[in-house]
Amino acid sequence: MVILRQTMRDLRASQYSTRQTKPHKKAGKEVLMKTLSFRIVQLIAVLALVTGVAILATRRSRGQSPAAKNEPQQKTEPPTQKAETLVKPTVMTTDRAPVNTVANAAFADATAQNAMLRNDLIWTFGSKQQHGWYLYDLLIGRTLNLKPEASTSDLAGAIAAWQKQKGLTPTGVLDEDSWMTFVTTWQSNRLKDKTPATPDQLLTAPPSDFYDPARLEELRQVEKNTYAAYKQMLAAAIADPTLKLHHSSPTELAADEKFFKIVSSFRSREYQEKLRRESPNAGSAGLAVNSPHFTGRALDLYVGGDPVDTKDANRAIQVSTPAYQWLVRNAERFGFRPYFYEPWHWEYVR
Repeated sequence: MVILRQTMRDLRASQYSTRQTKPHKKAGKEVLMKTLSFRIVQLIAVLALVTGVAILATRRSRGQSPAAKNEPQQKTEPPTQKAETLVKPTVMTTDRAPVNTVANAAFADATAQNAMLRNDLIWTFGSKQQHGWYLYDLLIGRTLNLKPEASTSDLAGAIAAWQKQKGLTPTGVLDEDSWMTFVTTWQSNRLKDKTPATPDQLLTAPPSDFYDPARLEELRQVEKNTYAAYKQMLAAAIADPTLKLHHSSPTELAADEKFFKIVSSFRSREYQEKLRRESPNAGSAGLAVNSPHFTGRALDLYVGGDPVDTKDANRAIQVSTPAYQWLVRNAERFGFRPYFYEPWHWEYVR
């Protein structure tokens, strides 16, 4: 402020001096203009300096209480223990890794291996070399209690838990040892008593229940309790609107409907041997020497494709049909369990 007042006095003095001396009129004017320009520049510079000082002082004073501005600064010793603040620090939820992300990372390697083994795992069943376990995705998911929308990392985690339960190393990888444990488990759930049925235990089902209504009467026999359970299951399937089954009544399929109809039921030993002679390449996986069909409690049901063809391409069609998927989810409620290798084969185990 002192500089500003001094500048104003000098400016007025220079104006007065110029008016008094007047050495030459033109020269005087030039001197006056130069002097005014110089003083104006000085004035602007002073104003800028004053403004800057004021702004700096304002910024420094922010955040201070009036008392703090007037009180002298005192040096204090740091506290021995940090005082607890009432405001807790917060962490954005995006800073925390989701549980699924952690699980995915933990089983990333297992997921990659399963993607390969699903199609390429080499294993043997019924004297035949098999490739992968992709045909059994639904049965695997059912065994592990996985939801249909489960991810591949969810599958690896469920496999690890299942492996631990079975006394295997919980890697999450469905390798040959773990896969054969699955197979053993499914096989152990099948019909145990394979004593051939006696005539009094059998009934002859009507042609309308069969995929081939012209099937011979002796080939339309079914164990009585098994047939009753089948009809209950069939009624539930007909009642399910997602299947859209053609039917003539709540318990009867229409003549033009093929899904869920019986392809084969009771077989005598003689008839089984005839089938084996006609299909020498079927092997024990396809046509067993001691077949559960002897009991009348095993039913081959139509689930799509070629009714009883064990080629991988045909079974791939069958396991993708709504009929097969419904059976995997619901058949056990009615006492039926699957033969994992044949999508059409179901056994009454109650």
